[in-house]
Amino acid sequence: MLRKLITLLFGKPRNPMDKETRGHISLIAFFAWIGLGADGLSSSAYGPEQAFLALKHHIYLGLYLVVATALTVFIISLSYNQVIELFPSGGGGYKVTSRLVGPHAGLVSGAALILNYVLTIAVSFASAIAALFSLLPVGAQPYKIYAAVGMVLLLMFLNLRGMKESIKVFMPIFLGFVITHLVIIIYGVVKHGRMLGAVYYHTVHTTFHLASTVGWFFIIALFLRAYSLGGGTYTGLEAVSNNVNNLKEPRVKTGKWTMFYMAVSLSFTAGGIILLYLLWGVHPIVGKTLNAVAFGKILQTVPYGHFFLMLILVLEAGLLFVGANTGFLGGPAVLANMAIDGWVPRRYRGLSNRLVVQNGIVLFGILAVLVLIWTHGSIKKLVVLYSMNVFITFSLSLFGLSVYWWRRRKREPKWLVRLPLSFIGFIVCSLILCVTVVERFTQGGWLTILMTSAVAFVCLLIKNHYKKAKKQIRKLDEMFTFPVSPPAMATRKINPAAPTAVFFIGNSIGEGVHTLLWAQRMFPWHFQNFVFVSVGVVDVNTYESDRALAKMQIKVEKNLKYFMDYAHQHGIPSKSYSDYGTDHVKKLVELAETVKEEFKNPVFFAARVILKNENWLTRLLHNETPVSLQRYLHLRGMQMIILPVILGR
Repeated sequence: MLRKLITLLFGKPRNPMDKETRGHISLIAFFAWIGLGADGLSSSAYGPEQAFLALKHHIYLGLYLVVATALTVFIISLSYNQVIELFPSGGGGYKVTSRLVGPHAGLVSGAALILNYVLTIAVSFASAIAALFSLLPVGAQPYKIYAAVGMVLLLMFLNLRGMKESIKVFMPIFLGFVITHLVIIIYGVVKHGRMLGAVYYHTVHTTFHLASTVGWFFIIALFLRAYSLGGGTYTGLEAVSNNVNNLKEPRVKTGKWTMFYMAVSLSFTAGGIILLYLLWGVHPIVGKTLNAVAFGKILQTVPYGHFFLMLILVLEAGLLFVGANTGFLGGPAVLANMAIDGWVPRRYRGLSNRLVVQNGIVLFGILAVLVLIWTHGSIKKLVVLYSMNVFITFSLSLFGLSVYWWRRRKREPKWLVRLPLSFIGFIVCSLILCVTVVERFTQGGWLTILMTSAVAFVCLLIKNHYKKAKKQIRKLDEMFTFPVSPPAMATRKINPAAPTAVFFIGNSIGEGVHTLLWAQRMFPWHFQNFVFVSVGVVDVNTYESDRALAKMQIKVEKNLKYFMDYAHQHGIPSKSYSDYGTDHVKKLVELAETVKEEFKNPVFFAARVILKNENWLTRLLHNETPVSLQRYLHLRGMQMIILPVILGR
């Protein structure tokens, strides 16, 4: 009953080895625009507002924000097209910085991205609920936090079903938002088109008047402050490069089209909303967002205007839900790439039977809930934390691209265009980052720096631990990997009725040989057959391409052949079984049951790595496959012995 319920809720398992599966779950540019571009587009609900409010009494400087927003979006999107070209397997800012600048710079970028995607979820839901509660009485405001937490948990559940499934659910909301905002921006600008000249005049007049009164430095500082606070508007551009591996072939072309759709829609919407604020003389009203105020003014004289206002705000809130989904798509992808490089626990590179990074999705959901509770859903606090981490990653990535093209200036003709583009993007993003840090340091910016540093420090400790463990396992492999060759004469045939030793083989030859030798030592001349069982684990790394899957299969079969040759060399009949899947333990149990059906008296053996000075924290960094496997086999009446392999002695 439990299995049926889980299947009903999350869907049937997918076969990662079936080539049709990849095509079924991969995204065309349109779906990628919805799933990955919604983050940037949805931030038009709060980015323009935060930037506009930062101008205070000098709102006519907002016209510069319209132009700067559009230019910045296109500069960053064109720069990130290079990321898609250079890293078609995904990884985005983390992988760019790691490969082009250095692993430690990549760690900083990855730590910033982890926090950024957690805050993407939190700020999107906080803004969505704020938009919806703009339609309710002021007395309903205290209940916003409960609604936000509930929606985070709902979206987490949808993503556990699969990326494409969650996107299809939100497609009507996304398209509704795009259409309604396109219409109201065009209508609002045309309706007050006569004011454009006045806005332009007041902007120029105010600029020169302020310059003569307080100086250009004040104007530039004020503009940069407002501009940097709207920085969260550009965040969705990073998500595409993080998830290129989930796009339809040809991935690079699909990724570039996705980026183009995002840049056009984002620059038009964010810039258009700021222009509406100027044309319609929008001022803050308690309990309402600036968007709600602006749209309310525009629709005031329109028949059924209140109904259309409700529809637009509901769709705006809905798109913020979709935008939060980017955190559940991009965040686990970054975490998985960092797990491959050993910065975070390896469990975060694993896939569920629905081929989603289940552990990452759950982790990001829980962290987003904690952040919402901690900040009480305050958009102002969340935006400060949010925008800083965005531009840490942007700056490092674009610096890496600048270094890349500078080094290839003598070999690549493209460098004449690519280097200036990357460097301009780096300067723009670094400028926004510096202004945000200086301006908001005492208002929560220090906390962002502290949190990013803390995440990076923990990652360093994890990396150091894995590095030491890997070194010890390499020594074990060198010590216990003996030369083998198939015997000249055929070995005797397997007798299924005779005592049989079954060995679970992993990636390490040394662990397997160590286990085999100890089994022979404990039960001398007892076992008449050796059976070797191995499962290739399909994780984020192996599932990134057909080539990676094939490489993993070759490695599994090569390891099994080594042990088969070893057994035959010593005159022991042997047989091997292999399978592939996302759930390591489940596949091993299935193979164990297959072995039990063929052999009458099997005893199963597995190695468990034990580290010197082991504690509960280090145990979290390693999977407990042998322990889980032993429990499942014991429940099925099969005997299994775990033999320790002590490292670091």
